Parts: sequence; structure tokens; C-alpha cells
Amino acid sequence: MRWTVTSDVVKTEISDAIATITLNRPEKLNALNQEVRRQLIATFDRLAADPEVRVAIVTGAGEKAFVAGADIAEFDDRTALDQFAAFRCETVYSATAAFSKPLIAAINGICLGGGCELALACDIRIASASARLGQPEVNLGIIPGGGGTQRLSRLVGVGQAFKLIYTGEIISADEALRIGLVEEVVPPDQLMSRARALATAIATKSPVAIRLIKEAIQASLETPLSEGLRLETSLISLAFASEDKREGVRAFLEKRPPTFTGR
Repeated sequence: MRWTVTSDVVKTEISDAIATITLNRPEKLNALNQEVRRQLIATFDRLAADPEVRVAIVTGAGEKAFVAGADIAEFDDRTALDQFAAFRCETVYSATAAFSKPLIAAINGICLGGGCELALACDIRIASASARLGQPEVNLGIIPGGGGTQRLSRLVGVGQAFKLIYTGEIISADEALRIGLVEEVVPPDQLMSRARALATAIATKSPVAIRLIKEAIQASLETPLSEGLRLETSLISLAFASEDKREGVRAFLEKRPPTFTGR
């Protein structure tokens, strides 16, 4: 195991090919201020380039919050031009979605606004039974700006997205599971062990195949079916050129576990 401390506000533990990223502002319910956003983007860049890392988990420090949302104190004197300029460059949400390795959100409490959008940009969401989720931006007279109007509707359907965003309703983990906002709900004391077990299962698979799977599924959100199927055909052809494919097939025929190298 090794620790990489990105900053006081974003900490990363790497162990057994799994990186656990902890947003570390518990006194502010891990709200996303500019420093957290900057450091989280830098963390994703480093982990993407680290060959030891196969899967990542992102969670919040403490027991109360995954991410309570954006740091509203930074909104007070922000102008429309300031906001537009902030979203003209890479955002924490685009960096999260673009992360090239599997990314699991372990939602350990309040997950609202920008925090919910951060979770939406991850590949898989596992929630503590005590978690609460929502997009309450309408209560501030604004709308979601980190992908909430786009990713939420793709995940739970247009009607549910309208309902949550129109009302600003905060829902329970069980309701989030029912509508498809999260994939699993577990007792609070089992959240990280379950997230790590899932990450471990993924980490044993071929990194080549996992990378191609992520590319194909992400493309399905933005392309017509016919184009997506053509991409899938191209990607499976690439997989057949890998050493991992040869190892996987040999291991199957020899009735032994495969040893994937990511090549």
C-alpha cells in the first residue's frame, strides 16, 4: 500500500491496484470549492497515467456527506461572465467523466447539487442507506450546471429528471435505487467494503477490455445505435489484437485463472 496526498482537501490511497480518492473538507460537508475542483482534476490526471491503478473509488471524508454541493459562498459575487468563463475550460465534472479507468462513487451521506453531478459523472454509484441525493439548485434561483440536466435524464429518464430538478426534492437512498440513480444501497458500515469488493472484482479483469468497454458504453450516450454498433465492432477487433485476449482464451481452455497484464 502507498499513500499519495494530493493536498489537504483531496487525499488518495493506492492499494492492490485500487485508488481510493477522499474529498477532505468534512467541516464544510466536502463542498466543492475551487481548490477541491482543481486538486481533483489533478488527481484524475495522475491516476490515469499510473500503471499500477486499475480502478478508482471516490468518496467523502466523515460520515455526514459525500459532497454537499458547490461551495455556495463562492457564488455570492460571481457574475454571469465569471460563470460562463469557468465552464469554458475543463471542469471537475468533465474530468470525472473522461477518467479513463473504472470509477465508483461511494456515496456516504449528503449528495446534492454539484455532489450529485459528480456522482452522475462516475461509472457506478453505491450509496449508504443513510445517503440523501438531489439537485436542489432551483431553490437558489439557478439550474444544475455540472451536467445534471443531461446526465440525470439519461440515467433515470426524462420524467424523473424533470421531477427532481423542478422541485429540488431531496430523496432517500432507497428512492434513488428505485429510480436508477444509484446501482446499490448498503448499510453505512459496509459502504467502503462493498465498493472495494466491486473494485477488486473489476481490477482482476483485462485492463485492455475494461478500457474498451468504458469507451463503448460512454459512446452509447452520445451516438445513434448504428454508429455505436460500428464502434463496438472496431473495439472488439482491437481487443482481439491484445495479449490479454490471448491470455484469456488460453486460460479458459486450460481451465485456470487468467493473468492479465494490460497489453
